Amino acid sequence: MFKINGLDKNQRMSTQDLLQAINEAVAAGETEFHIEASGQHDIGGPLWHPEGKDLKFFVKNPGQRVGSMCLEGTEIVVEGSASADVGWLNAGGKIVVRGDAGDTAAHCAASGNIYIGGRAGTRSGSLMKHDPLYAPPEFWVLKNCGSFSFEFMSGGIAVICGYDSEKFESVLGDRSCIGMVGGTLYFRGNASGISKKDVKITPLGEADIAYLDNKMDDFLTSIARPEIREELSNWAEWYKVVPLKYDERVKVAQTNILSYRTEEWVPSGIFSDVLKDDFAVIGLVTTDLYRQRVPVWENALYASPCEFNCTASIPSHRRFNLLREGKVEEAYKLVLEYTPFPGSVCGAVCPNVCMDDCTRKNLDISVQIGELGTYSKDVTLAKPTVTTGKSVAVIGGGAAGLTAAWQLIRKGHKVTVFEADEKMGGKLEQVIPRSRLPQSTLAKELKRIEDMGVIFKNNTVVDEVKFTEIRETHDAVVVATGGHIGKVIPWPGHERILKGIDFLKVINKGKNPKVGKNVIVIGCGNSGMDAAVGAYQMGAEQVICIDVQRPAADAKEIAHVEDLGGKLLWPVSTKEVTAEGIVTQDNEFIKGDTVIIAIGEVPELKFLPKDIVTERGYLIASGDYKIAEGVYTAGDTVKPGRMVDAIGAAQQAASAVDAYLTGSIYTTQQKTKIDTNRLSTAYFKKCHSCEVPKADDDHLRCISCGTCRDCHMCERSCPENAITRTHSADGNFEYKSDSHKCIGCGICAGICPCGIWSMHDNKQPIHA
Repeated sequence: MFKINGLDKNQRMSTQDLLQAINEAVAAGETEFHIEASGQHDIGGPLWHPEGKDLKFFVKNPGQRVGSMCLEGTEIVVEGSASADVGWLNAGGKIVVRGDAGDTAAHCAASGNIYIGGRAGTRSGSLMKHDPLYAPPEFWVLKNCGSFSFEFMSGGIAVICGYDSEKFESVLGDRSCIGMVGGTLYFRGNASGISKKDVKITPLGEADIAYLDNKMDDFLTSIARPEIREELSNWAEWYKVVPLKYDERVKVAQTNILSYRTEEWVPSGIFSDVLKDDFAVIGLVTTDLYRQRVPVWENALYASPCEFNCTASIPSHRRFNLLREGKVEEAYKLVLEYTPFPGSVCGAVCPNVCMDDCTRKNLDISVQIGELGTYSKDVTLAKPTVTTGKSVAVIGGGAAGLTAAWQLIRKGHKVTVFEADEKMGGKLEQVIPRSRLPQSTLAKELKRIEDMGVIFKNNTVVDEVKFTEIRETHDAVVVATGGHIGKVIPWPGHERILKGIDFLKVINKGKNPKVGKNVIVIGCGNSGMDAAVGAYQMGAEQVICIDVQRPAADAKEIAHVEDLGGKLLWPVSTKEVTAEGIVTQDNEFIKGDTVIIAIGEVPELKFLPKDIVTERGYLIASGDYKIAEGVYTAGDTVKPGRMVDAIGAAQQAASAVDAYLTGSIYTTQQKTKIDTNRLSTAYFKKCHSCEVPKADDDHLRCISCGTCRDCHMCERSCPENAITRTHSADGNFEYKSDSHKCIGCGICAGICPCGIWSMHDNKQPIHA
């Protein structure tokens, strides 16, 4: 015997877990089940014993669908009442409820017996049926049923005993037997509201009495009410309901719709004073004005996940589309519209958040977007053919400053970049380890910016005097000095700490700063991982990285440090720094000859007015990146972020500067990320990781979310040949739907793998 309680220490077992436990017990050979349920559904079916033995269930407090699809050889006894759908689709089992049953008891029952020892709810016995190869389903109710009982019944036998139901106008409820076409219904008591269009009521015949008399004992014994046998056996109180035969039914005269509209509805109907009817007969399938829905080709309306996640808004799916079309050089050049650092940032130092939400991950792995950037390091764009005569000064030669310079020079302005260091590149040059960013890649991309016409002025420190001079001699200024002052928390002994940014700058200049054998790095972000790598390069034997929270560094940077032997500990809060290491807030000691801190940097802004700098040391910028008249900013001067964040902000700042210089209005355009439900990944073959091609040959895996991949599937699938592909003078293409042919079926929207087609309600007015 198998016993189980669906409620354990106030914790309710899920229906799935309960059914799984029952299935496992049946598979193990169990035949008797005692279930103390707590509203779990579908108890009792469909089940097969491995040896063909009968199964018996004793159930308390069940949820919906007790005995759903129950099979022959299964008996279920419910102590008390049960909720909706008792015996739904019963296929041969015996189901006994000794209390009331909820709505739709015996709904769609096809075989077996269902006994209810109380009342049954609305639509009980509806859609009962009978397969002649099996015994008909039998449905017995001791008391009465709710409304719409035996609706569309087409087979089987139902018995409503009417016990303790004298107060009800009808033991069958209101509107019983509507649409009944088969089967037999017996009832005892009052029964008003039966559908006279579908059934007729007759007295019992001898065969009917014999059936009820023979079956009554089994029913009453099953529901534990044998004592009322005599009360229910006065057959003169019983009636029989059967469906009308075809020739007995009232025939509805055919109506001429045109005459109805012209003679009855329009002249005298409730809408006649407001509705103009042209009396045109509109078919169920129609075109043009009378379509319910209209297809719209919404190419590039939504952002793909890669474009949406990229703060520089690089449309990588468009690059893959161009590669698919064989336009290789055009694909490589496209990214330069958004960033001058596709190789240095996208291909090397960026965490590639574009790949994190790639739709392709639902099939295998993301499309190789990051690596694709490396293929653009050797291409460039044409120089602007028109100049504006305006000059812009950019203070800071890092990712943000050089991106702003790149965008502004291409808009026709004269641009000069002032950099305090002897080399351009900012943190890309001074801080990022050469192991992450090859110097040759950065050198090529810096030269591309300079070749575009940007003037580089290195070794130029900007103070208040220099800033005033720059502002007076240029039409606009962009402050993009980045964050180069390392943060240090004033713990006791903090003077012993080495700033991570200073440490990395010394390494990148080719010097070899001394470190101890045991190095502690405070901060487990990407900067902390760079400092740990640098420590190993300088001879450290053991590096321990600590943080007060979960490490924020990218997984690949953490893996690199751990591969070198480094350890990451968190949460760890520093209390004191000593000559031998650090003491934590938990008074634990971590040994370290050298302590490096990498918890962020703030910008150097002493040359600017104090009223535009926050207490935390960052600039106060408006929505258009303006900090003063004609002065703009971007990047880590406003808030710390990733290289790609600085590039995205610099794009917008450059647009704001251009609007200022040309007298136009600065606007931003933000797309909505495409709903994944619009995409059809089923059309794409799954590719295992060992088969993934290199980035420049990965275009077939790209789903091109939100942007047409020109696959012609909509055109070829349209059943009305309503869709055509057209070319424009600029070489672009467009798909159009002919309203005179289109029926608004939506096949184009359903089959499009990229989510380009949308179906809109036809809002074109029919009458003027």
